[in-house]
Amino acid sequence: MPVDFPMGSDPGSVRRRIESLEVLLERSLTIPGTSKAVGLDAIVGLVPVAGDVVAAALGLYLVWEARNLGMSKFQLARMATNVGVDTLLGAVPLAGDLFDFVFRSNSRNLKIVRKHLDKHHPETQIIEA
Repeated sequence: MPVDFPMGSDPGSVRRRIESLEVLLERSLTIPGTSKAVGLDAIVGLVPVAGDVVAAALGLYLVWEARNLGMSKFQLARMATNVGVDTLLGAVPLAGDLFDFVFRSNSRNLKIVRKHLDKHHPETQIIEA
């Protein structure tokens, strides 16, 4: 999926922006010699403190976009919890870096946003062949 950051505030533009950011954060690179994809979230998480702060800020951006879509407080709380768990456990040296490869908070949050958009804005769905 190519990176596409449309600037509009309509649900279709927000969907494409969130999906592109999720790809960038969670599966933009493949580890050589394996089929395991990683993204900037795991890579910047290797930098102590600053990397975790940057990853959390990018994750919270997805939550902010979801708020702008009018998602419920419960959905936003679930998304913020995903980012919080990823940030707190990801901050633990070594073990946290391994956790970042397994727990993909941005992918979980994208799933929540997609479910909302599919229900409330079905015209934004993208059919992939």
